[in-house]
Amino acid sequence: MLRASPDGEAMSGSRILGLLLLAPAFVFVVLFFLAPVVLTAVFALTNMSTATGITGGAYQVTQSAMRELGERHGEQALADALARVRYTVDPAGIDAATAEGASTALVSELDRKLAGESFDSRRELERAIKALDNRPRGTRALKSLSALFERSIVNTRFATEEEFFGAVAGLGIELNATQRAALLATTYTGWTWTSENFSRMFSLPDTKRTFLNTIIYVFATLIVFNTGFALVLSIVTHYMPDRPAGIFRAIWLLPRISPPVLYVLLWKWLAWDTGFLSRILVPLGFESRNWMLDNPTNAWVFIVLINGFVGASMGMLIFSAAIKSIPVSLFYASEVDGANRWQQVRYVILPQLRWPILFITCYQSLSLLTSFEYILLATEGGPGGATKVWALAAYLTALNNYAGNLEYGYGAALALVLVVVGVILSLAYLRLFDFKSLVAPPPIEQ
Repeated sequence: MLRASPDGEAMSGSRILGLLLLAPAFVFVVLFFLAPVVLTAVFALTNMSTATGITGGAYQVTQSAMRELGERHGEQALADALARVRYTVDPAGIDAATAEGASTALVSELDRKLAGESFDSRRELERAIKALDNRPRGTRALKSLSALFERSIVNTRFATEEEFFGAVAGLGIELNATQRAALLATTYTGWTWTSENFSRMFSLPDTKRTFLNTIIYVFATLIVFNTGFALVLSIVTHYMPDRPAGIFRAIWLLPRISPPVLYVLLWKWLAWDTGFLSRILVPLGFESRNWMLDNPTNAWVFIVLINGFVGASMGMLIFSAAIKSIPVSLFYASEVDGANRWQQVRYVILPQLRWPILFITCYQSLSLLTSFEYILLATEGGPGGATKVWALAAYLTALNNYAGNLEYGYGAALALVLVVVGVILSLAYLRLFDFKSLVAPPPIEQ
């Protein structure tokens, strides 16, 4: 009989222990990374909004529904027929007349002579009632009686499709299959599955502008500050004495650790028409103005500066740590060979920073794609939408727009585009920086 070796049992136990230790991380990834993406994709395929709600809806003929029925579906005659008020002498109206205290003789005569008849106007019904032997004696009583037979489905909510079409049939309106489908599409107040969010997205003229704004925002901030200026800061502080370099890095961390509201408020105070810049420039002959919102160019300069000062600090720390890890012997050897500072940067430092630069570029790109809080606090996407980026458009559409009708489905579709763009950018960066060579084992191990 064969027995498992102690080494095999230990290896199996280690695997089980490893899986148990990874289980919380796996649950965390599923709940906080995969689940939001899946839910975003699901919401993107619906027309959910505050108007439709997130639960089941009802069927209701409204003025907007009738307008859409005529303009979008070409059923203006049907819309006019639904909007028309009819007066029908039916059992429900006769019972209501009895409950209102109408005489037995009048109710009996209504049931005997007018039951089942419909009238296109209230005046026609009142003429028919006046012709009865037991008609009401006063004008007020006549109008009160005729109001009981008023029949209209406008602004009436119907819980089911059968109940709704039954009410339409009660008005004497016969529908074909095309009209039924159009009526369902325009009167249903709940959400439905649809792919129209994406066709709408690519047909709106604002989409192209928002996309270009996002490209400007991400790559201008990334190249100038989050990667470029951060690299300059890390190299400069590398050649400084340790104590001044530490103080300098700590100062550059202040924008990142400051509360965003306070941080942006300081920039606003700098740019206000009564702020710091105006205080300095007005005596020099310049007009007092809001330098941040005066024109789109100024707004973009401030947006890049506001976000860049925050983003540069992270890159500075990563690059500084990476430079510190470079063996000192490489710098000594380069000095022996007569290399100056620029040659050390080019041939010693930069080749060793390919991995950190890849990380910062990829991470900061994804971060900038989804960030909008500083833009929201500084310009709210203005002036005139000039600084509205894709993430801000998704937020305003789904969670906080001026019209009050929050479009969850359309906002989720906008957010889903960001997810797709983020994945594409990540793959492009891995290819650009030759990720396989970065993670390849050293030649000595091959």
